[in-house]
Amino acid sequence: MPEPNPDAIRDEVARAYASRVRPVLERAETVELLPLAASASCCEPAAPAADSCCGSEPAADEVVITRIAELYRDADIADLPTTVTDVAFGCGNPTAIAALEPGQVVLDLGSGGGIDCFLAAKMVGPSGRVIGVDMTPEMIRLARKNAEKVGAPNVEFRLGEIEHLPVADASVDVIISNCVINLSPDKAQVFREAFRVLKPGGRLQVSDIVWTRPVPDDVRGDMEKWAGCIAGALLESEYLDHIRAAGFVDVRSDASEYPGGRGLASAAVTARKPAGVEARCC
Repeated sequence: MPEPNPDAIRDEVARAYASRVRPVLERAETVELLPLAASASCCEPAAPAADSCCGSEPAADEVVITRIAELYRDADIADLPTTVTDVAFGCGNPTAIAALEPGQVVLDLGSGGGIDCFLAAKMVGPSGRVIGVDMTPEMIRLARKNAEKVGAPNVEFRLGEIEHLPVADASVDVIISNCVINLSPDKAQVFREAFRVLKPGGRLQVSDIVWTRPVPDDVRGDMEKWAGCIAGALLESEYLDHIRAAGFVDVRSDASEYPGGRGLASAAVTARKPAGVEARCC
């Protein structure tokens, strides 16, 4: 099955996520702060071979709660409204691997409703700053409303594509992303952009979906599986090669294959932009 063209992929992904966020956006002005038990997840599939990790079929409530609780078990999310947790479409907790420090500037690629941005904001503190970028206008609208609810003055959300980041050169200390880069039809460009906006010595620390064996032919051209985080996922080795080709060093991945996933895995990926001296001498 041939792979769809990039514009068709972007349109399908934008349509899919806009449809998921609209019901949450509609209640964003009135929803009360509620605990985690009302939240939903997406890219932590119980059985990815049967359906996509971000697929259209909702998981049972008890499974959904368990997935979010597992992903964010070490994070303080009790004060986040359900308009944040209900659109937490992740396959990992990038802030858990990012080791963020006070005063840093953090960029979240595909920030969605803002959950990772708000967690990062707590870690970098009032002297730091967090920027979320998402290509779906509905997501940006919801995230900005969530920022008002949460009271996060050091977080801002910008509309844009992760292949063309609305962020200045060498202005970011750490880039995080949670199950989003796999949705891009041009991942090499995503990593080139990440390299551009990072400061020398800056870090890329993301969670994403990868394959540990060749992608099945019946998956690659399936548009629904593109929006579901599966069809667009790369082989782990290819994913890491794109990062190295962009100029990053110390590229590492820790991938955990999903049971019954036919080689589909969740990967914690880290890399570093060389410091000035390294770039000149190497």
